[in-house]
Amino acid sequence: MRRPNWVPEGTDLDKPNAARVYDYYLGGSHNFEVDREMARKAIELWPELPQIMRSNRAFLRRAVQFAAERGIGRFLDIGSGIPSFGAVHEIARAIRPEAQVVYVDRDPVAVAHSRLLLEDDPGSSVVQADVRDVEDLMSRPEVTALLAAGEPVAVLLVAVMHFVQDAEDPWKLIAVIRDALPPGSALVLSHASLEGRPDQAEDHQRLYRMTPTPLTMRTHEQITAMFEGFDLVEPGVVYLPQWRPDQPETVGEHPERMAGVAGVGFRP
Repeated sequence: MRRPNWVPEGTDLDKPNAARVYDYYLGGSHNFEVDREMARKAIELWPELPQIMRSNRAFLRRAVQFAAERGIGRFLDIGSGIPSFGAVHEIARAIRPEAQVVYVDRDPVAVAHSRLLLEDDPGSSVVQADVRDVEDLMSRPEVTALLAAGEPVAVLLVAVMHFVQDAEDPWKLIAVIRDALPPGSALVLSHASLEGRPDQAEDHQRLYRMTPTPLTMRTHEQITAMFEGFDLVEPGVVYLPQWRPDQPETVGEHPERMAGVAGVGFRP
């Protein structure tokens, strides 16, 4: 396969990649046939997956807008993937033109493409780091600079912590991030939920075990516990379409079919 210029040397093009599969679900072009094949298999098992991914992206947009309207102008997007279809800096700057964003991802493809996209944007930077090595992530110069001013920061963990296994203690990782944040900072989090579609959960997790990023779906209680030390804003941790929808009538009769929950909390 001819290697596109946005893919770094050493990237395995023969295995599906979660960031590229997600890009495909959103209708993007930064994916390969191996990613599309995995996505098609997943859609056969769960036809609503593309809609779920778009619902997750819509939550991201609403939450970033909400944080910006609350006065936050600094954003740390961990597990940012390939920033297409309304990147965080574009959403935030529509409200706060001075907004600064640090994008973080462990995936070299996502990082390489992000750097190409943002090379002429002095208010955005890209870091290759892994949330599972949270001390390393929080010590990166781009991250420490974002926090140094003491201004509130919105940390985005959108559809990322379900790629952290229980043995890696995602609750502790979030606590380390929380303790580094100035007062008034926000946690924006979405996560795959076991309760939404229990009939689909095991098949979907089995499919993701084929990738370098296996998926762990969790209970509502486990996900809510990730907000320890934050004050949840209304409506709390709810199914994706239910979190402050632009138009309440768009939520539909079965928001649980989106199979993910989301919430936003602020650090006192």
